[in-house]
Amino acid sequence: ASSALGAILAVLASLIIAANALVAIALLCLIQKSGSKGLYFVLNLAVADATVGFTVLGVVMDEFSQPFYPPQIFCVLRMAFVTSSSAASILSLILVACDRHLAIRKPFHYFQLVTGLRVGVRLVGLWLVAAIIGFLPVLTPGFQKISTGEKCSFFGVFHPTYMLTIFCVGFFPALFLFIYLYCDMLKIASVHVQHIREMEHAGLAGDCPPSRTTSDMKAMRTVAVLIGCFTLSWLPFFIASVVQTVCSECFSYKVIENYLWLLGLCNSLLNPLLYSYWQKDMRLQLSQLAAGVKRRVL
Repeated sequence: ASSALGAILAVLASLIIAANALVAIALLCLIQKSGSKGLYFVLNLAVADATVGFTVLGVVMDEFSQPFYPPQIFCVLRMAFVTSSSAASILSLILVACDRHLAIRKPFHYFQLVTGLRVGVRLVGLWLVAAIIGFLPVLTPGFQKISTGEKCSFFGVFHPTYMLTIFCVGFFPALFLFIYLYCDMLKIASVHVQHIREMEHAGLAGDCPPSRTTSDMKAMRTVAVLIGCFTLSWLPFFIASVVQTVCSECFSYKVIENYLWLLGLCNSLLNPLLYSYWQKDMRLQLSQLAAGVKRRVL
């Protein structure tokens, strides 16, 4: 069972790293062409998801090294890196959603508000917050559990108080923020549609296509897909973790770590695939990269 889990994790980690690396290369090309500062948030999401894949490789080595019972500080540091990278991925999703929300709510002031300095400050702050979340047990020994001679795992090294803290203070507020942003974007888009219909009824719209509304709907669709996949991927893990933390005898924590955690990790693979599929510019850039590689090979 341990070897099977290790093989699944190895394949998943490899796919996560490869997919996000490819998307990051395409995003760098798009940034050079368009100069859009908002794409840096998506690029950061790809980097964070790729980091998740690299940290999972450490867990893979543990699975293939059984029996392997490292010191407690080793396990705490390993799980801290995994937690930090996952937190960075979730926070990056929030930044992407906030950026799309700002572009819809204040389209005429967007380029004045989203400057290079502000983008850099937000990204640095994101990674600092992610590092604090992940390495809080290292800085606060009270959030650590006494080592029981088992392999590295979340419930084996982290105290239930820490688990409840990051779940209730981190995940659920993020989910509510996602829902609020999407609902607000939906309200703004509906107002735009209503104004266009009023102009068409008055004969003022002419033959001009509603490009602004189309752009809003595309942005909303992308954010909605990312939010939906994030919820489906991580919500079962966090709910089961909270229940297991409160009631340790309700069900085995191995079910959470061996199955529900894998579902959460799949979010780091779905993010680049979904963004590449829903964004026309990304599809075009990826096809150009593939054509360039084909020409060089042949």
